[in-house]
Amino acid sequence: MTRRILHLDLDAFFAAVEQRDKPSLRGKAVVVGGSGPRGVVATASYEARRFGVRSAMSGTEAKRHAPNAAFLGGRFDAYRESSRIVMGLLREISPVVEPLSLDEAFVDLGSSGWADGDLAERVGWLRDELTRRTEGLTASVGVGSAKFLAKLASEAAKPDGARILDPAEELDFIAPMAVRSIPGVGPATEQRLITIGLYTVEDIRGADKAELIRELGPSSGESLAALAWARDERPVEASREAKSISTEDTFAVDLTDRTQLQAILRRDAAQVVARLNKAGLFARTVTLKVRFADFTTRTIARSLGGATGSRDDVTAAGLALLEEVDVREGVRLLGIGVSGFATSAQEKLFGDEQPETHTQTDEPDDAVELSGVRGRGGYYPGADVQHDELGRGWVWGAGLGRVTVRFETRNSGPGPIRTFPADDPQLRQVGIDPLPLAVRDEDD
Repeated sequence: MTRRILHLDLDAFFAAVEQRDKPSLRGKAVVVGGSGPRGVVATASYEARRFGVRSAMSGTEAKRHAPNAAFLGGRFDAYRESSRIVMGLLREISPVVEPLSLDEAFVDLGSSGWADGDLAERVGWLRDELTRRTEGLTASVGVGSAKFLAKLASEAAKPDGARILDPAEELDFIAPMAVRSIPGVGPATEQRLITIGLYTVEDIRGADKAELIRELGPSSGESLAALAWARDERPVEASREAKSISTEDTFAVDLTDRTQLQAILRRDAAQVVARLNKAGLFARTVTLKVRFADFTTRTIARSLGGATGSRDDVTAAGLALLEEVDVREGVRLLGIGVSGFATSAQEKLFGDEQPETHTQTDEPDDAVELSGVRGRGGYYPGADVQHDELGRGWVWGAGLGRVTVRFETRNSGPGPIRTFPADDPQLRQVGIDPLPLAVRDEDD
């Protein structure tokens, strides 16, 4: 029996959530992240993409492409809420759901009861139900006999579409695609394949397997040859065990004040431990990550000597590691994480071990995507606020001791704009406005 794997990808997810919750931004160019000299775009709406803005682009470049776009800070609680609704919906279809991120997942339809002849209707229902439960979000869906085929199908369906591959058409579907479309083929491998005249999946099928093995090695060569013929037996994994829990801050200005860095580290350690405790886990190792002004990154790990879920233990270890770092040249990123998980606490046997250190130079690939927008506190563009007289709204802009607010909600339609002193006692930041169908008790 042919496997049927579904891949779902929410369209421009972060930006779509902001447009849903902010009526005045619907149909407009919206960029989540990307502001400030060190901002990096997390997501751009399709309206912004038409100007050339894309994920991972620097904020400076994004503003050159779309100077009139709305650049917003992230609201993780809002994204997580919508993600939980979507993942819960997928688990109603099948217990075998593999979330890849907040906005993307694989589903094994083997136990769904969905017959091939009903797939189009069922997928249509799924997309409509998703939009209803999230109050407006859309998703692209692909179905194929393997994970990578389903993912390629959903990419072909973007935005807001569906592509269901008949097993008989799968080979023809991928044949003209560039070699880069095959899982595991990155820029370096792509160049090696192009060097030997292999540009498309069909080219790889006609290549000598021995040549592929000679160029890429036995494992990669064999795997590439199999994938080119749509042979991918990887299962959908319903449980993806976390290997680490961490958080990072990227600063708009290099920080040299150790006291300030210690305060940030204490706050972040508390966040990490809260997530650790929520997962019911205990950690054996604390890791500190520091990136300097010249992009040199130093990562230091310290064993706790046992498994703990104590905020004091994690904070103390992080602060001790920070003491080993010379911050005088300026810190642009600071992060703390825990790893080496156990399901129960373990007493320390021999005290803390000596920390292991590793220094490398790299790009800020996974540094806080929203850096440069949210800053280090206070009001930031996109934040939810409440005014005692005017009600609920969101921050349109802030600076020079003032806050500009647009008063509107998800269901109100575009609202008026007002400006207040930043210390106005009637104005305050608030949490998100919950969706009626929010799934509050399910973890991602």
